[in-house]
Amino acid sequence: MTAPTINGTKFPQSVDVLLPAARALDLPDGQQLPSRNRLMREFRIGAAKADDILARLKSEHAGRTRAETLRKALILRGSLLTPETDTADPAAPRLDYPKPIGPDPDPAPVPGFAPVVDPTPAAPAEITPAEQDGQVMAVSHPDTPTTPAPAASVRSAVAWPVVLLALPAFVAIWSGWVGLGGLTGFGIVHPLPGIADGFSINSAITLPIGVETYGAYALYVWLSGRVPTVARRFAKWSALGSLAVGALGQVAYHLLEAAGITSAPWWITTAVACLPVAVLGMGAALAHLVRVHD
Repeated sequence: MTAPTINGTKFPQSVDVLLPAARALDLPDGQQLPSRNRLMREFRIGAAKADDILARLKSEHAGRTRAETLRKALILRGSLLTPETDTADPAAPRLDYPKPIGPDPDPAPVPGFAPVVDPTPAAPAEITPAEQDGQVMAVSHPDTPTTPAPAASVRSAVAWPVVLLALPAFVAIWSGWVGLGGLTGFGIVHPLPGIADGFSINSAITLPIGVETYGAYALYVWLSGRVPTVARRFAKWSALGSLAVGALGQVAYHLLEAAGITSAPWWITTAVACLPVAVLGMGAALAHLVRVHD
């Protein structure tokens, strides 16, 4: 028998109903948010619903952190950091946000310190709390040094070794796939009969273009981290599968060539003949998944 959920019913509950209960979960010291596995275990829900609840909790936590950072910056700017305005717990919610103030015409004297009078009015500080990947960055002040952006030369320094590595791999992979295509029935075809009878193309080039291009595309989607979870999972396994198929194709060609075989066995021919269709299906599916939400 299925155990009842938080409101006593056995039926699945919506994210809006489960969200207050997720906020009330007891967390270990130092942990800000519950894990997805705990949400799935506590409320007996699937991974998609747990991801949705966790995303909302992260958004709420980021909003509270951003508001607290802005409040502290305003307090520092207005010289209001006193025992009456500061709280012992930085995570406690604050409702008494200070109003914008101008320069104090008659500041209270501090024992042991001489008052400093600035004849020029202070320029307003630019408070720009930025959020990047769910983390609130530090508030910038006029006298705070900023980290320079990475130069364009860094990107080029990272890219040129990849190009250098790709050149010999391209030659080896292209020749291997074209050679295997010749052993499995791929060859010269006339794609435009009656229109351009003299135009011909070697259909074996469809193998390196299709398989290796899809492998590189799926690898990029998987490692980019900017796509929905289902698309990233599909890209991961299809990229690994495409690279594995590419490696097996190269091994098969070199073994057949070394053995002096001029015609591949029927099972290799069958597998190679299905590759263009499989690549087309996986490419269309991945292009669709990267444009949808979880």
